[in-house]
Order: sequence, then structure tokens, then C-alpha cells
Amino acid sequence: MKVIPIICYFIISTGLFAQTKNAILDFEPDQNYDNILVKKVYSDANTSTFVIWIKKNVRLHKHIKHTEQVFVLEGRASVQLNDKEIIVEKGDWVTIPKQTIHAVKVLSKIPLKVISVQTPEFKGEDRVFVE
Repeated sequence: MKVIPIICYFIISTGLFAQTKNAILDFEPDQNYDNILVKKVYSDANTSTFVIWIKKNVRLHKHIKHTEQVFVLEGRASVQLNDKEIIVEKGDWVTIPKQTIHAVKVLSKIPLKVISVQTPEFKGEDRVFVE
């Protein structure tokens, strides 16, 4: 499993050497939401980290300048990456290179909960919806 070393690196680097520490597994929605809730965990000029909850879906879109790394904490979903469709569930790691058209459809009864790491810093302006 290639995911295990990545997770270990993420946990070690954020837990032992970072200036801030967050118990992301314990993050819960702090407000009601219909479909998507995004909570920023960290951001600087190089990267942004979010915890995202999705109840139904994320519309087809792409990021012109951003690569997105997604780690699934809870739930199960179908993810479209350009013309390919994959099923993701707890423990899966997905890399979405810039310019990749992608969408999410939740398949589980519980919301999909993910960590999303975007590089460079994501300010919400680099999302182009595709019809």
C-alpha cells in the first residue's frame, strides 16, 4: 500500500515538526449545510489545506493552476477524473493534477469527509465549472 507511507509522513511532519497541530480526524461540521461544507485548516503562499464534507455531489470542474491531493476520511464516492471514473472510500488518496476535469458523487449514506491539500495557495478563485 503506497498510501501508508504518505499518511505516515503527513502525520509525522504535521505532528512533530509543524508549528501547529490539528486533530483533523476529530473535525466535525460546525454549521448546517445542504451539500458541501469547507473548513480551512491551514493556508500560506505555497499550499492550502481544508476538511471538506460532501452530502451529495460536487459539480464537474477543473483548477487551472492548482494540483489537489484528496485523502478520504469517511464515506464512499464515485470520482470522475477527466474520462475515468473511480470509486473512493476511507483511506484512499487521490491526486488531481491541474487542468483535470473532476466531479464527485457520494455513494454512502454518510457524507464524504476528506482532507484536501491544494498547491499553490487556494483562495477559491481557481475553480472553472464545466457543463
